[in-house]
Amino acid sequence: MGQQSSPPGAGRGGRLNSDRPTSIFTFSDPVQSRPRPNLTSSSQEPPPNNGIRTLFNGHIKLRGRNDNLPQKWWPASTAIPLLVATIGPLSHVLSIASLVTTWKVTLPNSGILPEGKDDNGIGIPDPKWEINANIVSLICGFAGNFFLLLNFTGRVRYVVAIPAAVGAWMVSSGILVAILLAMHIHSPPVWPEIYSQGYYHAIFSAFFYALGAVLLAINMLGYLRGYYPQQFDLDDDQRTLILQTMLFFVWLAGGGAVFAWLEDWPGGFCDGLYYCDVTILTIGFGDFAPATTAGRAFLVPFQTFGLLFLGLVISSISRFAANISADKIIKRHQEHSRRSTVGMSVTNENELREKLGLPPKRGASDARGESEGRRAFSARRSSLAQYGRLEVAGTLVTFRRHSRAVPDGASEGHLVEGAADAKVGENERQNRTKEEEARQKMLKFDFGNEKGKGVEGNPQEGSGEKTLAQDKRKERRQKLLLLKEDRDRFEAMRQIQDETKRWKQYWALAMAFLAFTILWGFGAVVFMLTEARISNLSYFDSLYFCWVWLLTIGYGDITPKSNIGKPFFIVWSLIAVPIVTVLFQEMSSTIVSAVNRGAFKVADWTIMPTSKREVLDKHMQKHPWLKRVIRQKQDAEESADQAAANTEQPTDLARSLEGPNEQEEDLPSLLAETIKSIAHDLRFSPRKRYSYEEWQLFAKLVQFTQTEEEVENDGLMTWDWLSEDSPLLADITEAEWVLDRLCESLDRYTRSSSHQEAQPQLDDGKEGEVRDAEELDPLRIEREQGPVDDIEEEDGGRGRRNRDVSAS
Repeated sequence: MGQQSSPPGAGRGGRLNSDRPTSIFTFSDPVQSRPRPNLTSSSQEPPPNNGIRTLFNGHIKLRGRNDNLPQKWWPASTAIPLLVATIGPLSHVLSIASLVTTWKVTLPNSGILPEGKDDNGIGIPDPKWEINANIVSLICGFAGNFFLLLNFTGRVRYVVAIPAAVGAWMVSSGILVAILLAMHIHSPPVWPEIYSQGYYHAIFSAFFYALGAVLLAINMLGYLRGYYPQQFDLDDDQRTLILQTMLFFVWLAGGGAVFAWLEDWPGGFCDGLYYCDVTILTIGFGDFAPATTAGRAFLVPFQTFGLLFLGLVISSISRFAANISADKIIKRHQEHSRRSTVGMSVTNENELREKLGLPPKRGASDARGESEGRRAFSARRSSLAQYGRLEVAGTLVTFRRHSRAVPDGASEGHLVEGAADAKVGENERQNRTKEEEARQKMLKFDFGNEKGKGVEGNPQEGSGEKTLAQDKRKERRQKLLLLKEDRDRFEAMRQIQDETKRWKQYWALAMAFLAFTILWGFGAVVFMLTEARISNLSYFDSLYFCWVWLLTIGYGDITPKSNIGKPFFIVWSLIAVPIVTVLFQEMSSTIVSAVNRGAFKVADWTIMPTSKREVLDKHMQKHPWLKRVIRQKQDAEESADQAAANTEQPTDLARSLEGPNEQEEDLPSLLAETIKSIAHDLRFSPRKRYSYEEWQLFAKLVQFTQTEEEVENDGLMTWDWLSEDSPLLADITEAEWVLDRLCESLDRYTRSSSHQEAQPQLDDGKEGEVRDAEELDPLRIEREQGPVDDIEEEDGGRGRRNRDVSAS
């Protein structure tokens, strides 16, 4: 029945060499640092709660309480618990309002305005069966919420608490729906009788009970499918949000009960609840206000603590919204951009020809022994101009294929090679046929199409000639990225990070604005319909009212007055709180920040120049090409001045690692200084982003402590900037990642030094004479043998290297 699944391998941000001893100074990603089962050894048992039991031929997969297996359905495992924790208390408050208020009222003056307003209605006593059923519904609702809280606190197992909560809330919703239907069918109101606020509170309560049960059922389905373990994937901030939300609704309902008792309002608890909602949200319409001394005195502590609870909820919602973007959606977009860049990248002409679907370039040795006609054809084929025009702009390579008229069933390759086929033998013709097949196969490669569909494939039905023409144009014009050097790959990864950051800002702003627009327009429609009899609002008037309330202006010229408008306003305003909060947060981080940056930039160059040198330095940092041009010019001038003066220039700190070998003994002290500087960077915001030269320095400091045996077994510690394990894609900051690697390097150096001191060697076989410590240093011996020298020679000529890694 049960079967064990092993977790995936280490992902981003993990250690480079997990099989070697690691340092106690660890800043690795906590997700990747969790213990994993070792299934290769029969003597070791897997950790408990890390298996999956399958039932009904694998259709149901039951995971343990805690495991390291990958999770799916993130909205079901994280967002649903938060929504349910909010929906539950709201449903209880609405259910209490429906219980303590009569469901029908009689309007005075036969409902003729202005005496016949809904606020002036006289309550009609409810039948006892309706009250008793309402009490049972409320008890079931509290029971469902109680089971949910027991699971949140770990007192009751998931497989017991969640089904119980779903069942209790479905029963509660079903009872309310049955009462509403029975009341509407068997005892409907007859004019001038109308339904009261309590009736509509019951409708909203039944809806939210059913919604909470459905959401929990979806969460349960994800667990049964094995998408996540049997617990809610919540962090401390999210659990705090649940507690703060519960306290907010308790305070709201308690305030409504107190004001209903102190003030003589016709709607009783419903009017008190509406007044508390308008007050805590700082709207202040003015249609309800405390008239008694006790009510005004109670307003002071009520509003003080109410604003405190509201501020805590808004702060937690802001953090939760930010985590949603950073953890799921943004990383998915960044990974898609990385894969696209990797698919477009080439490092030499052979890879370029392969991506373009062109025959490979032949060298001089390949043309030996061929006929004169064949060699002439090979020379023509070796030029890319034979197939199209190649345009190179920085790292972007655009290839525009020649459009030639070819007969049906033929291709450009057939026309080009037609003349040469007549001059070669049968063997050469077969070789060219294989090359042509490979070329045609590559021509069908549509870059960026993960499904592998070719651009020359058959068009779908209904696409017509338009799709075929688009595919041909796409085939004739292809774009690639020429990333020959390691610096090019680093800059490409930085561009992906910058593009992802911009996309995150504008995507989040667009989603928040869309939700706000839907909320605004939908609310305007509802208020236009519900207030038609009393206020006779047009759609524009309703839009105006919603806008005034959403910005918490609260003029009070238009307010909800109907028995259905007030309950809807309570629900609608509470839903609007997180939406408006996220909208203003995203506007602050996107639009306002852009305006501030523009204003500061104009001020720096015009009326308030703080430091011209500082402004120029920031400008060059944002434009690396300008920095390289200025640096090349400075190097040329320094070389000319040095040749003219025939004197040796002093070696600065940035060039120390590119100097002669006598500078290598400074690497241990430089390692300690760099660790101190990186630790200093951890304390500042925004997060430090290191330059390519600084990363080269970090790589050298990590590699120089490797022994010869480690290099032979595992190779030099290095990384690819565009790979999945790139340090720029780690879940931790760059400073934390670098500090982790440098501490491991320091640990290796310390262990090797202490090991050498514990086992001194005799010099030339004489006992009692110990060699000098520098001669016995295995790292020094290894460096003299060449690994570090090779690194320096490989990195030579790439420009100056900045050893100063502190924040500028």
